[in-house]
Amino acid sequence: MEMAEFIETRRPRWQQLESLLDKSEGEGLRRLSLDEARSLGKLYRAVSSDLLWVRARSGSADVSAYLNDLVGRAYALTYPGSRPRFADVWAFVARGFPALLHHEWRMYVASVLLFLAGAGFGYVGMVVDPDAAHYLVPEQHLSMDPVKRAADEAAGKGMSVEDQAQFTTFLFTHNIQVAFLAFALGITLGLGTAVMLFTNGLFLGALAQVYAAKGMAGWFWAWILPHGIPEISAICIAGAAGLVIARGMVAPGGLSRGQALRKEAVTAVKLLFGTLVLFVLAGFIEGTVSQIHPPKLSVAFKVTFALTVGTGVYAYLLSDWMRGRRDRARATAELAG
Repeated sequence: MEMAEFIETRRPRWQQLESLLDKSEGEGLRRLSLDEARSLGKLYRAVSSDLLWVRARSGSADVSAYLNDLVGRAYALTYPGSRPRFADVWAFVARGFPALLHHEWRMYVASVLLFLAGAGFGYVGMVVDPDAAHYLVPEQHLSMDPVKRAADEAAGKGMSVEDQAQFTTFLFTHNIQVAFLAFALGITLGLGTAVMLFTNGLFLGALAQVYAAKGMAGWFWAWILPHGIPEISAICIAGAAGLVIARGMVAPGGLSRGQALRKEAVTAVKLLFGTLVLFVLAGFIEGTVSQIHPPKLSVAFKVTFALTVGTGVYAYLLSDWMRGRRDRARATAELAG
């Protein structure tokens, strides 16, 4: 059959499908009669076959695009998918995310080590050359004297409640942007992700040394750790997600790079989604406990609070690993009995 003849004979059913799609999209599928609904399904399958026929014969690009649009619209109506239920989201947060992190623990450890390497470099760099502060210390802290800041906070001369709220919002937004960037830069074979993790660690290490040099190490960690443990953990998990993407490009494992990248991207996006819980927790703490300084809250109290939060965070993140150990121990005990 020639293309012109094919188009002429098939055009009526294309038009019929288009008419049913217009009605369904405008008024909803429920407005279709039973016969119309059945016709929609039959026409969808028939037009899909027509599309394959046209493509196999390298037919008109316009006809192919038109049929492709019809088939796509029909597919969207026929298989709309299901909305995520709260139970599904909760199941992922409660068990799926820790299980996924357990599976990708090597990527997470690599991400943490990159961050710690940066922190160590920043700290040592400031010890060796304090003049390097202009390159290593975050800009907003360059002109801030740690001793004066602590004294101002103790005297109630620190940031106002409004300033604290704005600062907290800025940090919350900034850290989520850092996490998304660390994830997205996985596409650079992981080099961009590694630089992001190292750089963020470098800034933290350099700032820690500035406070330590003034005898304010305890004050500094009491400020950073309460929100920093969940926040830094979330950034490192986002970095692990970036490294997962890089793995798909560097080691496709017998798949084409495109297939491997799509496969690994699913895992990476799930890891990134899981960090939202940690960022919400960090943001809440950062807007409350972290901004209340001695003498209102002592260094000992804030560090103890931070360690308690950290214990809870890692009990959650390692829950799948601990559950597996308990199951293996129970199985061993049953066999021994």
